[in-house]
Amino acid sequence: MSNDRDVIIIGSGIGGLCAGALLARYGFQVTVCESHTIPGGAAHGFERDGYLFDSGPSLYSGLSAPSANPLRQVLDAIEEEVTCINYDTWGCWLPEGNFNMAVGAEQFCQVLRELRGEKAVREWRNLQEMMTPLGKASMALPPTAVRSDWGILRTLLPFLPNLIQQGGQTLQLMGAFDRIRDQVISDRFLRNWLDLLCYLLSGLPANGTSAAEMAFMFADWYRPNVKLDYPVGGSAALVEALVRGLKKYGGELRLGATVAEILIEGKRAVGVRLKNGDTLKASKAVVSNASVWDTLKLLPKNKIPQGFQKEKETIPQCPSFMHLHLGIDGTDIPETLPCHHIIVNDWEKGVTAPQNVVLVSIPSLLDPSLAPSGKHVIHAYTPASEPYELWEGLDRKSKAYQQQKEERSKVLWEAVSRVIPQVRDRAEVTLIGTPLTHERFLRRHRGTYGPAISAKTGFFPGATTPWQGLLCCGDSTFPGIGLPAVAASGAIAANSVASVEQHLQLLRDTGSLNQS
Repeated sequence: MSNDRDVIIIGSGIGGLCAGALLARYGFQVTVCESHTIPGGAAHGFERDGYLFDSGPSLYSGLSAPSANPLRQVLDAIEEEVTCINYDTWGCWLPEGNFNMAVGAEQFCQVLRELRGEKAVREWRNLQEMMTPLGKASMALPPTAVRSDWGILRTLLPFLPNLIQQGGQTLQLMGAFDRIRDQVISDRFLRNWLDLLCYLLSGLPANGTSAAEMAFMFADWYRPNVKLDYPVGGSAALVEALVRGLKKYGGELRLGATVAEILIEGKRAVGVRLKNGDTLKASKAVVSNASVWDTLKLLPKNKIPQGFQKEKETIPQCPSFMHLHLGIDGTDIPETLPCHHIIVNDWEKGVTAPQNVVLVSIPSLLDPSLAPSGKHVIHAYTPASEPYELWEGLDRKSKAYQQQKEERSKVLWEAVSRVIPQVRDRAEVTLIGTPLTHERFLRRHRGTYGPAISAKTGFFPGATTPWQGLLCCGDSTFPGIGLPAVAASGAIAANSVASVEQHLQLLRDTGSLNQS
């Protein structure tokens, strides 16, 4: 492939792959540069001794078409499919007790009635009633219709009647979710539960999570006959589908291609220089899927406007993770065991407190192909609560680092042991990940999960930068840290490179305009 391309993408996370695949679908010559030997960023999968692990996300919804999930819409645009297994239940291990929870309103109300009584059920139903029109408003404009230039006036025009119809509901989506919650919810358990849901969506509790994010989640999770999805093959299957789409339309993926510098000439980004010395020129755009802090490191220091640098450097960061990946003997583990579990140790500490919330995923209960016969894979992690400061400066080869890994992973072992007693005796593969693991393999500044921008006090910076031809995507640019948000960010970046006519034609081809 030539080193002269239309567009260079930095990073093959879900945002970068969505941008790259859509740009290739638009007809641009695209190269995606990935420093790792495996594509997918925080969503990549990896194999150890016959066990296939998800490195990151474990809870998926809206992957089955038709769907308002931006990732599903990107897959539709590039005509790629991912086979999913449907389920609806996960396990909860809370201070109030242990029980199974299902998506959908009715089962939750049954659990709530047993835990808290009729008053709490009435409050929840009142919240649902409030959220129903807000959920419709949150879906009135598909993110795939958005772009970051004045052409947005034309691409939004077909959706304008729907947006006007939603009217005041759209205004209520502005700001943090706690403003809506506090109107109807006083029950202590419900307030804690909603903080937990917000935290899993954004890395922040209800007072920092966007009302629009929660409205979208309510519309997706609490509709009739709703199911969750798990992609056969794990998160790697999603990555592979996007890579297939990229290559099908002529795009290129370069692995082991670490970008050392974004090349700036005048006020325009013109390409990148790789760590090995190669120069790749981009005639149309460079799109960075690196975090905002890592993108700053790639820019020539003498060409960064002081105000821009200060603004980006001071964006607050979520903490990092502890991970425990296990391959275990699955003898006598019941097939009816839920594949996902949420463990909260103490509500009083708050959901963001270090080591207070643990998620446990056993996806091989749904997809046996992830493990050898009779075995299971487990992924347990503390989501966005592990302080990087505890690990800063430690030598990964040192005894102190190994001791700290063992100490800080105890909470993960304890959580998994609640679901599968004596799990240590079953373990055949054990991998412990730390913030330094995140920093090293995912090229994440300080191992961060992403930006901690409160919906009350800040705004996400979006795709644009001070330089022509330099756009950004990923979790630093669009509200929400999960897969739908980063997929939306990649689509917006790709749309911003395409002409308005190309963009409108894509919306026609995918049927989005028909839904308006």
